[in-house]
Amino acid sequence: MVSSVFVEIQLDRSTPTPLYFQVAREIERAITEGRLAKGDYLESETILADSWQVSRLTLRRSVQELVDSGLLVRRQGKGTQVVNDEVQSQTRLSSIWDDLTEQGRSPATTVLAHDRVVVDDAIAEHLAVPIGSQVVYLERCRYADGYRLAIMRSWLTVAAGGGLTTAQLASTGLYKALRERGVWPHSARRKVSARLAGPVDAALLGIDRGSPLLIVEATMQDFAGTRVEYTEQVLDATRYTMDLMVVES
Repeated sequence: MVSSVFVEIQLDRSTPTPLYFQVAREIERAITEGRLAKGDYLESETILADSWQVSRLTLRRSVQELVDSGLLVRRQGKGTQVVNDEVQSQTRLSSIWDDLTEQGRSPATTVLAHDRVVVDDAIAEHLAVPIGSQVVYLERCRYADGYRLAIMRSWLTVAAGGGLTTAQLASTGLYKALRERGVWPHSARRKVSARLAGPVDAALLGIDRGSPLLIVEATMQDFAGTRVEYTEQVLDATRYTMDLMVVES
């Protein structure tokens, strides 16, 4: 059960400043001052509207202002939460598990699918294997400190991923599991894009439809230059950033 935090706010009804704007600034001030901590959930809309003596419409507009600015996020079935620390990915070859571990976070994984499948044209091209070949398909939900962060869909060559077990995939990162099998990730070409959450990804991540998603596609090669894995990572954009360094050539 999610516990909620109530804070007192001060509104000046004698000024022409709209109430929704005052409420939004007061919530923002509570976050800045630490009265609302990162990860805290706000009290219910009904309780806040009654306590602050504003309409629910005014409160919704205030909350939406802070959602749009990235300070709050709506969690399906849980309520409105102060945005937690984001997980940052460096531009080096690492897995989300590695990133979380290095940042002192607590990663966990639920394996949603672990099968051998026949590849279609697109996956065959990514892995440089004949159309109709069998590959290992993985679908996993990655958690950070108990919160759903990403849905990861991966296709691996049988030579690389055929010996992986579901228990391994649930207890450690994919790259670490591959290294333990003698498969050494060396380089990856990544493509980053964005989209809004549809019904499937929204349900899997526990977020609202239309929430922002960060999509990272990557094709990974081993030290021999063999394409080993193609992956699509669907990440909750309120919890994940990519840290890029750009230098003049």
